[in-house]
Amino acid sequence: MWFYFGPAFVASVAYIDPGNFATNIAAGSDFGYRLLWVLLWSNAMAILIQYLSGKLGIATGRTLPQNCRACFSRPVNLLLWVAAELAALATDLAEFLGAALGFYLLFGLPLLPAALLTGVLVFAILAVERLGFRRLEYLIMGFVGVIGAAYGVEVLLAKPDWGAIARAVVVPRVDSNSIYLAVGMLGATVMPHVVYLHSALVLPRRGDGNPARNHRHRRLELADVFLAMNGAWLINSAMVVMAAAVFFHRGLPVRSIEEAHHTLLPLLGPGAATAFALALLCSGLSSSTVGTMAGQV
Repeated sequence: MWFYFGPAFVASVAYIDPGNFATNIAAGSDFGYRLLWVLLWSNAMAILIQYLSGKLGIATGRTLPQNCRACFSRPVNLLLWVAAELAALATDLAEFLGAALGFYLLFGLPLLPAALLTGVLVFAILAVERLGFRRLEYLIMGFVGVIGAAYGVEVLLAKPDWGAIARAVVVPRVDSNSIYLAVGMLGATVMPHVVYLHSALVLPRRGDGNPARNHRHRRLELADVFLAMNGAWLINSAMVVMAAAVFFHRGLPVRSIEEAHHTLLPLLGPGAATAFALALLCSGLSSSTVGTMAGQV
């Protein structure tokens, strides 16, 4: 059964990329726990979208771009290709910058050398695929684990109000001031490039396309998606919770990732600030790798 787990965890990296850091920290520092419900419903949508992408690959034996080419006219396919490439470029740029900022916050490395180092490391991570794609999946899953552990530490240090968190998750609240940030959180959560990628990631496990095997594969892929996307949801929620508990309740609006790191240092100590920077670095490296993989589909 474990053989089928992995594609959704690779795709989930895009849901905890540096763009999510920025929007979630802004949401928590400006509005406290109020927008946690947005993440819950965004995650439900992400589960549906990623499952359908994986299911398409399992059912047809082709990626989403290959299915588009078979079903649509040349002008439509050209438009879809341009949109997909622009989306991949835009997200990859933010992810590379996030990794570079992580190097700067952790080691004081200037942004230009840090960006170049990020590029080298991304190609090195992609080269792991030559040892077997499963090893690359494990490496990316390791990055996700580090991000989750880092935010787990930060939430424990922040000592949030769990009752208020539970209410904010299940009770929708939005007003004219928070609506734009809520839309930004939704946009940062659902990533188009991994919809293309996920349909390709399931293919090596498909085998000969036997209907009984495909049916079992589809059910296990649903479990894979459910676990991976809920893991990403917990990490995103932890970002908002940390920002709300540390910044909002102290009346400290935070406008950038760098400002959040520097503000954490005196409030929660160097351990929390280091965990924050390490999570950002792992997020940037892993999401840059996944973005590059998506561009190759």
